[in-house]
Amino acid sequence: MGPRWKGKGAEVRAQADPMSEIVSRLKSSLIESNAHGSLSGCSVLLAVEADQSDLLNRACFGRPVVTVEKDKQWFQLSMEEAFYLCYTLKCLDIHGGNNCRKTYEELWKYMTDKKTTFPQFFKAYSHLRTKNWVVRSGLQYGVEFVAYRHHPSLVHSEYAVLVLTEGDGGENGRLRVWSDVHCTVRLCGSVAKAVLVLYIKCGHGNASPSCVTLYSVEERVIARWSPKDCREDHSIAVNGN
Repeated sequence: MGPRWKGKGAEVRAQADPMSEIVSRLKSSLIESNAHGSLSGCSVLLAVEADQSDLLNRACFGRPVVTVEKDKQWFQLSMEEAFYLCYTLKCLDIHGGNNCRKTYEELWKYMTDKKTTFPQFFKAYSHLRTKNWVVRSGLQYGVEFVAYRHHPSLVHSEYAVLVLTEGDGGENGRLRVWSDVHCTVRLCGSVAKAVLVLYIKCGHGNASPSCVTLYSVEERVIARWSPKDCREDHSIAVNGN
């Protein structure tokens, strides 16, 4: 479908400040401040200064949490966002309830215990993020994620993302029947989004985060076939008429 920019000049502003550079500045800032978040159920809470708050918003990581504190801004990160900052970018430490830093393996176990599909979802999230897509929750559209070309204030999301495991027999269980395919494509089409299915091939287990590097991702875009696109061009004159 292509990008749908929001207003005049949005594309120019996005090109002038690429998402990769914003994320790079965020990474540097978090490393310099020795930033750390705290586990809180199925999310991670992070307190930051004003400049980091701006970078988190511009890089689209987490959501602001309203508090009475004036000197710090709190953000709530999803498990995929937090583990991406911690494990992939290595710019964030995460502490547990005893305020001790969690190792990658401890975090991995915690998050997979909280969400059995976490390994596949994290692989899908990191797959898109490393390609500089902005990835947000797709819950309101009945999908796992939505992907933006740049910040949501500048452009509408382009893809509604479903995450499936090769030979999926269980946890996610999407697109098994035609009615599910039809409903998903129609719903996403009605809000001008293409359905992007990420098939995660994970034949190496999920015992540790290092397994993710061995996962592979196959991308497929599902589109609704429209009969009118295949009709003959009736503007061509027919011989003898």
